[in-house]
Amino acid sequence: MAQDTILQQSIIGELGLQSLPQEKQNELMARMGEVIVKRIYLETMESLNEIDREELVKMLDAKAEPEKIEEFLKEKIANYEELVKKIIEGFKSEMSEAAGKFDQSY
Repeated sequence: MAQDTILQQSIIGELGLQSLPQEKQNELMARMGEVIVKRIYLETMESLNEIDREELVKMLDAKAEPEKIEEFLKEKIANYEELVKKIIEGFKSEMSEAAGKFDQSY
């Protein structure tokens, strides 16, 4: 949980969102989290072979514990943690760039 808070504060700081009310910050973080999870899902599905994709879908449908899903993905995808970090960093970079463009338009 503390790591999530550090990541959230990092993103909020990088995007210059500190002046927003906490409720708005939470809403934006939830939306950004959804986008990141979707990107991770798409990337992992592309990285898995068909049998492993089917197994992952079964785990998700059965609402397997996140730890078990992560363990499965680490086992099946080389450098899974690096893949996730790359996706998160890419998203942060895109958002920073977009925030810069937004600031310049005003």
